[in-house]
Amino acid sequence: MTETADDLSAPLGQDKPRRKRRLRLPFTAMQLLAVLLGLFLLTFAGFAIFNKDPLGGEPMTRIAIRAPDATDEKPAASGHGSETKPEGKHETKEAPKQAAPGEQKTITMIDGSTGARHDVVIGGGDAADRGEAASAPPPVMAGINPKLLEKSRYGMIPVAADGLKPFDVYAADADRAKVAKMPVVAIVIGGLGVGAAKTTDAIMKLPAAVTLAFTPYGADPGKLAERARAQRHEIFLQIPMEPYDFPDNDPGPQTLLTSLSPDQNMDRLYWHLSRMQGYAGLTNFMGARFIATEPAMQPIIREAAKRGLGFFDDGSSPRSIAPQAAANQAMPFGRGDIAIDVVPTPTEIDRALNKLESTARERGIAVGTASALPVSIERIGAWTKTLGDRGILLVPLTTAMLKSKSS
Repeated sequence: MTETADDLSAPLGQDKPRRKRRLRLPFTAMQLLAVLLGLFLLTFAGFAIFNKDPLGGEPMTRIAIRAPDATDEKPAASGHGSETKPEGKHETKEAPKQAAPGEQKTITMIDGSTGARHDVVIGGGDAADRGEAASAPPPVMAGINPKLLEKSRYGMIPVAADGLKPFDVYAADADRAKVAKMPVVAIVIGGLGVGAAKTTDAIMKLPAAVTLAFTPYGADPGKLAERARAQRHEIFLQIPMEPYDFPDNDPGPQTLLTSLSPDQNMDRLYWHLSRMQGYAGLTNFMGARFIATEPAMQPIIREAAKRGLGFFDDGSSPRSIAPQAAANQAMPFGRGDIAIDVVPTPTEIDRALNKLESTARERGIAVGTASALPVSIERIGAWTKTLGDRGILLVPLTTAMLKSKSS
């Protein structure tokens, strides 16, 4: 065995000096930390690679979603404003899910007559989305004939009874003798109920003969409709219907859709009908696609006729099947001739009103539609003050509908 230099130089008889040995641990603290970090990174990389989450890394909000029920939208066999589309094939697709009516939601509505965009907050009617009876259905308005109401799971809805029809009972008065002899003009102001200020302006600043059309949205549309009737305005209920560019252009919760079954659309119709009372008839809110789709539109017209209501087509869809459907049901029907405030400037509104007047002279009847823009209310109010002096009678919409039917 080979000895080191230290061993040879040690004195005989003395122990060799022992060498100091360092204690060697398997891992130092730094090594241990590096190993743990490596294991963590390896675990994270494996999770990212093998966990198939398309939203990995994106911020998420978890909400409770109820189980679907019979009233939910389901894919089935396969509008608004002045939109039109060329003839063509319609794809069958699942209806996009809409916001629950119980939630408050700000949406952009585009007026069917003017094309103007308005941001409004809508809400209410949570039972319609849950498929349950409303715990607090809208109250019955003053001056409503109880015989003309029928209970639904969403509240009271109109019905014909004892030979009485809502169209006749809630129609505003007019001078029938003058109506028979003079050209008549009717004006319908739509989009009311979602803004208290503009709705109140229309109620208070326009003549009683101007018909007001209410959407079913807003905090309490029934209260505003009740005020309108107290001022002797005739009212119609606007039914949100599918436009061609839905859901980019969204009429709001419970919109009637061509992709839903007739029963599903009927359930939605009942929800709309329950939001207020005292209306003489229904009219479309947007809906260029729906009103032009016969399988979807026919059941709605039949139901409105059965309940003693009239139907007014705002005239925005040239392909509407409403005129033929209403004629088949022998129900009161009217259609808009001129959208008054497509261009909401005083000059253009006055020009449209003059055209409406000329149409009335030529045909004996003319119906104009408008929104409750301040400029529209101001110009229409000024125009109606001298209309009688020019030999034309301003009448409620129901009067124009009846004259149109008899002529």
